[in-house]
Amino acid sequence: MENNNKDKANIINPASETEKRKGGFFGDLVDKCYELMDNKRIFYPTMAVLVVVACVFPQFANAYLLEIAWTAMFYMLLAMGLNVIVGYTGMFDFGYAAKFAVGAYTSGILVHTFGWNFWLTLPATLITATIAACIIGGPTLRLRSDYLTVVTLGFGEITRITARNLSITGSASGLSGIRSPYLFGLQLKDISHWFYVFLVLVILFVLISNRIKNSRFGRALEYIREDEDAAEAMGIDTVRYKLWAYIVGSILGGLAGSFYVMKMTAISPNSFQFLQSANIMLAVVFGGLGKIPGVMMGALFFIVFPEVFRGVAEYRMLFFGLLLVILMIFRPQGLWPERRR
Repeated sequence: MENNNKDKANIINPASETEKRKGGFFGDLVDKCYELMDNKRIFYPTMAVLVVVACVFPQFANAYLLEIAWTAMFYMLLAMGLNVIVGYTGMFDFGYAAKFAVGAYTSGILVHTFGWNFWLTLPATLITATIAACIIGGPTLRLRSDYLTVVTLGFGEITRITARNLSITGSASGLSGIRSPYLFGLQLKDISHWFYVFLVLVILFVLISNRIKNSRFGRALEYIREDEDAAEAMGIDTVRYKLWAYIVGSILGGLAGSFYVMKMTAISPNSFQFLQSANIMLAVVFGGLGKIPGVMMGALFFIVFPEVFRGVAEYRMLFFGLLLVILMIFRPQGLWPERRR
């Protein structure tokens, strides 16, 4: 009788056993991680240990490792900002480099040309990022899929070319010699200073992303991502919610750009080429759409992998491309995807 019941269950849901086997070793490992992180007694101590390890990392690492860690955290900020647009809402944006270009040039121009205090430029960055998002998103967010992708790609190139031809942005040579900011009387010049600043920013962005995801706003974005027509039929103003998601993602990218230019003390249009937007998009897709730890893992991988294979510089991109192909074949949902309930 028990065997007959099992056979009947398989007939009713013949794909159940196949789906269990489909995850493979890596899928089972991710599922185990989900189960562990659901336990609050494990989750919070684990997060605390990671923060403590990150805080003491500069005490043992050299300048080279700190530079890699800082770059990884910068890409995590950009990936979490793009994740609001792509992962939460399902809008593919291949011009995201323009978002952090707006923030970088806003703070860079105000500090370098007009002598503003850097911390006072952050509200200006919020305003310019919001205006830019409305200008780009207002007339285009009614588009979907490939059409929206092409439009965002075009706006990204427009932003870069505009920055290259304006005198206030330093034209093709950009701006250099930007004064480093002060924090509590300490000028932020050393790489260890910026490591801690970006560590705080990563924690802040994680909290903001989690808050968005678990809010009514985040649930509306998820409905739009899964089925925009059904969401609209249920009374969700899809265009308004998509515009707000675009604004939030642009603000996060603009803030990351503002801190980026202060750390680099220079900026040029070459920093905002299409390759940058593609790398940020790949980090989100590679890590797992909509999943914050996955997006952070994707950004970390994109920075660490080329450094590990720096000894074979002429072949490292070949290895990188092969790894991407293998992952997309066997793990198309990403390293740490969002769990389906």
